[in-house]
Amino acid sequence: MAPYCIRQYEDGDYEAVRAMFARGIMEHAPAAYVHTLTRPQVQLLFLALFLVVLAASGSLLVSVVAVLLALAGSWFFIRSLWNGYIQQSLRSDLLDIRRSYLEPANSCLWVAEAEGAVVGMVGAILPEDPSERGCALELKRMSVGREHRGRGIARALCRTVIRFAQERGHSAVVLSTSMVQDSAQQLYESMGFRRVSERSPSRLASFLHFSVFYYRYEIPGSR
Repeated sequence: MAPYCIRQYEDGDYEAVRAMFARGIMEHAPAAYVHTLTRPQVQLLFLALFLVVLAASGSLLVSVVAVLLALAGSWFFIRSLWNGYIQQSLRSDLLDIRRSYLEPANSCLWVAEAEGAVVGMVGAILPEDPSERGCALELKRMSVGREHRGRGIARALCRTVIRFAQERGHSAVVLSTSMVQDSAQQLYESMGFRRVSERSPSRLASFLHFSVFYYRYEIPGSR
């Protein structure tokens, strides 16, 4: 495959970056759906639905159809949750990328480019957690196009953020990723990030035992 380079975001990358982020996030919807279906409490709900419809209709076929419709509805609901997160992100920091990442001090967005196309992206920004500000930067919006994975692009983008934080005197890089993003977790842990906490972002997520993992990388030699 063609070689790639990592460079700072330019205004002409706007649509490509937003589309890459959206595609990358939506890829995790199937894993989130499978996670949901494996929860005992969800399985009990489907069993209860089956039994209630069976008791009401007396038809095994109708009961099975009801469960299948509930499964289909659950899939569209999970997709809508992930799409909602995408839309929220596109209306926040990814709405005005220059203002969010290039104008503030200690923030930046980079893209990986191959043959004139954007094939990867990552940002560095001040952490949402006020207690981390002044000592850490947050790695944000990491994504690599599916057809360009396995080439070390994500690792190179991650190193870019670490180097950026180190050059600006920060002692750590922090990030968050969902529990269904296994490849991301493997990448960060292989690079020395350690998981420091996990939280459920909502009551529904707590019910489904769905967590967001928080990672921290201590920059060697920093004080």
